[in-house]
Amino acid sequence: MRSLSSTGFAIFGAALVAISYGLARFAFGLFVPQIRDELSLTPDAIGIIGALPLISFLLSTAVAPYATDRLGARYAAVLSGLFGIVGLALISRAADATMLSIGVFACGICTGLMMPALTAGMQALVRRSLHARVSSVMNAGTSIGVIVAVPTVLFMADAWRLAYLSFALLTVIGVCATWLYLPSVSRITPSNAADPPALRELPWSRLVRLTLFSYAMGFISAAYWIFAPDLVVTLGGLSPSATGWLWLAVGIAGLGGAVVADLADRNNPPITQALMLTMLAASLALLAASPAQPVLAAFSALVFGLAYMSLTGLYLMTGIRLLPGRLAMGPVLPFMAVSLGQATGSPVIGALLNVFSYAEGFAIFASIGILVALLSPLYPGHIHQVGDEEVEDPPGLQSAYDLQLQNEAGEPLEDPEYLPGEDPRDEPTAGLEHSHKEERADPRRSSNIAVCPA
Repeated sequence: MRSLSSTGFAIFGAALVAISYGLARFAFGLFVPQIRDELSLTPDAIGIIGALPLISFLLSTAVAPYATDRLGARYAAVLSGLFGIVGLALISRAADATMLSIGVFACGICTGLMMPALTAGMQALVRRSLHARVSSVMNAGTSIGVIVAVPTVLFMADAWRLAYLSFALLTVIGVCATWLYLPSVSRITPSNAADPPALRELPWSRLVRLTLFSYAMGFISAAYWIFAPDLVVTLGGLSPSATGWLWLAVGIAGLGGAVVADLADRNNPPITQALMLTMLAASLALLAASPAQPVLAAFSALVFGLAYMSLTGLYLMTGIRLLPGRLAMGPVLPFMAVSLGQATGSPVIGALLNVFSYAEGFAIFASIGILVALLSPLYPGHIHQVGDEEVEDPPGLQSAYDLQLQNEAGEPLEDPEYLPGEDPRDEPTAGLEHSHKEERADPRRSSNIAVCPA
């Protein structure tokens, strides 16, 4: 295995996320107009096909922590990449809806396996105090991948098969790099970490509310991810190549989502969620109202990208905080709910577009977004009652990670103490040795953190 610094690992992880999330999953909407015309697909068929990678994402995410624990970070990431190569290649050669469906389903498996594998590698190689920064950079890979897909639409608008073949070749390169740079072991939970709270002690009311809000956001966002490019082509009369500017705006605005989410968590999560959901709904309404205006359409994409990435980041932090000690579930729960919402919303919006116009279908989804935003006071913040005292959890993504591992006194588990300049996890290979030592100390206490940008 080649050595990577913390910065290098963050950039490397962002590149793999760009491939598995940006290209294998979210780029599909960009090519819907061309694919629909060439394969003679109806909107409801596109909606069903668009839900398939979300369903396979859910299934693969459910088994990803176990697979990563058994295979290790390197082999789990390689397996993810192989599914991506197969899926992207099948899409590039799709002659009918069936072959296209198999391809997008395989791409969803690639997406679901990648981030748990990367996070297991991060746990082994990167010191705990840097996890928030590294995770933020890796999560930004989704936006980077969306941006990377833009030139293929601008310059290969009528060659979607060649575009997907180029995505497959990029994934081959990613798999080769994965073999060289990811460790073959998974992160081991320190033996002095306290056991997670019993199931009956979990804040179930808050977890249910978080899950419902995450599901609703995924449901509403499905309309934009799958049908926004098709709307501006069908309703607005723009050329297919012009849709690339939509995804460029989504990607650029999404880069700021991690910062906004962290600031939101430090202030008032329910109010921020209400604001971002309103922005999400407004982006749908604005696009439906002005599909023939490139500037307004691009502005709607900016609003959508910022709102979507901010909300997913906020849900991530809330999930981690509400499930301390459950490393494989806290970050995954809200993103599984978001994907389930998208898997449900995709065929629903497709069916609506078969009955109503694009403008009416998007207006209905925007109205649902406004209604959900009005319920945001129910969103779980991070102030809770303990006896007669109010306790406020420290805000921000790093504090959420710090509170994941606690000692028997309920305090954040500190990194091992070393002499200045002698922390073995300053060097990736030394961190790997540290992981092995912990495994030997208590091999039964192994787990992975699976962080998934949606």
